[in-house]
Amino acid sequence: MVALVAFPLLTLVNFTQGIEEKTVSQRQDPELPVRLLIPAINVNARIQDVGVALNGEMEVPNNAIDVGWFKIGSRPGEVGSAVVAGHIDGESGEVGVFANLYKLKEGDLLYIEDDKGTSITFVVRKKLIFDPGYADEVFSRNDGAHLNLITCDGLWDGVKKSYSKRLVVFSA
Repeated sequence: MVALVAFPLLTLVNFTQGIEEKTVSQRQDPELPVRLLIPAINVNARIQDVGVALNGEMEVPNNAIDVGWFKIGSRPGEVGSAVVAGHIDGESGEVGVFANLYKLKEGDLLYIEDDKGTSITFVVRKKLIFDPGYADEVFSRNDGAHLNLITCDGLWDGVKKSYSKRLVVFSA
């Protein structure tokens, strides 16, 4: 079981150096993501904006039922990797929004709804498990619009108050 603290999903110190935070006025499409839908695992979650904590780690949602979109990176539907994090469990033992993320398979559909009511569809391409400090592939930017979902995996470490691995679902 995990307490809902800002445990490191990924350390982003190298990723965030030199990145210019995009503001709504700099974007051609200023809509904000507000909801994530994953029918294959019955997810219908509100999206919180998250950034980088003072220690250089990606912030996480403040509860087990919402997901957190990394607001410094790409928005869903923009060129680059939009990253959304969610918990697998909560501090009082409740099931987290991404408890069944591991069940997704290639071809499953994901939907992001924005604050204007528009829905963007993504298709799962692959799943990988990483060490917590690895962020390169998760946040990589390339010529397409990607949505990468991340949650904890592996064994719970009561001393570190964190899981030993991270599960990432890549979609485009």
